[in-house]
Amino acid sequence: MDFTPTPEQAAARELAGEIFADLATPERLAAAGTGSDAELWKALCAAGLPGAVEEVGLLGLVLLLEEQGRVTAQVPFAASCVYGLLAVAAHGTPEQRDRLLPPLRQGSEVATGAFPARGGVVASAEGRLSGAVAWVPWLRDATQVLVAAADRSLWLVRVADARVEPVELTAPWAAGRLVLDGVPGERLGGAGAEPLREGPGAYEDVLASARTAFAGLQAGVCAGSLARAVAHTNEREQFGRPLAAKQGVQLRAADAHMDTEAIRVTAYEAAWRHDAGLPCATHALTAAWWASEAGTRVVHAGQHLHGGTGADLDHPVHRHFLWGRQLDAYLGCGGEVLEELGELIARDEEPA
Repeated sequence: MDFTPTPEQAAARELAGEIFADLATPERLAAAGTGSDAELWKALCAAGLPGAVEEVGLLGLVLLLEEQGRVTAQVPFAASCVYGLLAVAAHGTPEQRDRLLPPLRQGSEVATGAFPARGGVVASAEGRLSGAVAWVPWLRDATQVLVAAADRSLWLVRVADARVEPVELTAPWAAGRLVLDGVPGERLGGAGAEPLREGPGAYEDVLASARTAFAGLQAGVCAGSLARAVAHTNEREQFGRPLAAKQGVQLRAADAHMDTEAIRVTAYEAAWRHDAGLPCATHALTAAWWASEAGTRVVHAGQHLHGGTGADLDHPVHRHFLWGRQLDAYLGCGGEVLEELGELIARDEEPA
């Protein structure tokens, strides 16, 4: 395994870092409230970053999402890339790719996904979808949603054809409840289309990609939280000495650092295996488990190391706390992820 970024991946990460650092400031984030930052999204699209994901792959996307997570930038970057660009590029028909990818690259169309499949949506033989999904991230920003039906078939639905009920989450992800009442859908890959590449089915592939991508986002959220905690404990003094000089503070920060690195390296491995065409379902679940379990520990530590300041709901570190908890909920609590991972390993090891 070699996680060294290619020149293209490194350049994209550097550009993303500059844009996020310049535009996703605490002041702008506070002004955005619970909505998305439309100007930041325009800047990312003008720089060609969504479209670059097809070239830099899932590992490149993970690197970009780390930069987003460091500043908790309120844009639907992960959702539109995973459930739109990468899903259509890998599993769409040639006609779907020609029609759907250009506006997704430009950012004029935004995708999100109703994942994973929990039996809430069924598709008729005529391609009409019915059911409801309790909450879908970035649904209020999206123009189309990739819906995983109960049978794990994938359908593209125009958000304008569905009913969207606003939902406020722990983090400001512009989420909504998706209600489908006989809504027309377009099956990704077409009816009976052959897979465009070897490997798992479309549903399993998109789900693994999403878990890996959002784990990468969590790595950035944790890194940003820890960086703020380190800066605070070095600047804040108690009895004439920086808080960072205390052994208890150092141990707490060291544990948070190791947890953050574990999230990062497992996300990198899952993404690298995906890009190399290797089996990655268990690796994506491993990354999701670390992002859920360790991510929660890190953002709690980051807030705790700020002392009383961490209780200020308007302090930037509190945003990292909210995002870390939201990603934990989205990826599935650690116990749920671990159970699914165990079942998958046991199934793969069963004799033929």
